Amino acid sequence: MTELDDDYAGAGFGRPLDWGEKPAVLLIDMVRAYFEPDAELYMGNRDCLDSAARVVSAARAAGVPVIYTRVVYGPGGIDGGLFFKKVGALRHFVSGSGSDLGEIMPDVAPEAGDLVITKQYASAFFGTTLTATLAANRIDTLVICGVSTSGCVRATAVDAISNGYVPIVVRQGVGDRDPRPHEANLFDIAAKYGEVWDEPAVTERLAR
Repeated sequence: MTELDDDYAGAGFGRPLDWGEKPAVLLIDMVRAYFEPDAELYMGNRDCLDSAARVVSAARAAGVPVIYTRVVYGPGGIDGGLFFKKVGALRHFVSGSGSDLGEIMPDVAPEAGDLVITKQYASAFFGTTLTATLAANRIDTLVICGVSTSGCVRATAVDAISNGYVPIVVRQGVGDRDPRPHEANLFDIAAKYGEVWDEPAVTERLAR
């Protein structure tokens, strides 16, 4: 452990949370905007997409539900509020704009029966039906992949634990524009809001 790890552990952070009885995999905003090299929001790599695809495959083999999110705005971003104003690149997700950047990547494309939730803000919970869906299906654990680590992934993990769900963030299955916010937010999530597991451990646990 590093000195920072020791400091946080000594303050009582980072106590482990175990998986519940019924997990679901949540793929956050795995859309073309972040993986197409010419796109304004392009992150520069696709490693997290490849990892997420393997997690989805393991989930399907185990009969674990897979839930997706994508961002969609009404005309002019009318339902995006100050978030839409703050982040100019969100204009690519306006419905009817003619852009395909909001489409989910084919590597992790939904199958028949998968739920795709549309959202307007960072968290997959805010203003969506996710909480009610999880409760109705007795899901208690969310295995989280997606982008970005410092944005929608972190916001979703915080809201997950706030609503009584165990967030399991897949280290290799999430990504960001730069390793600095990526690593800082993984550290913070593990310390305060959930668990950060490596992909092989996640796929092994899903197989149970």
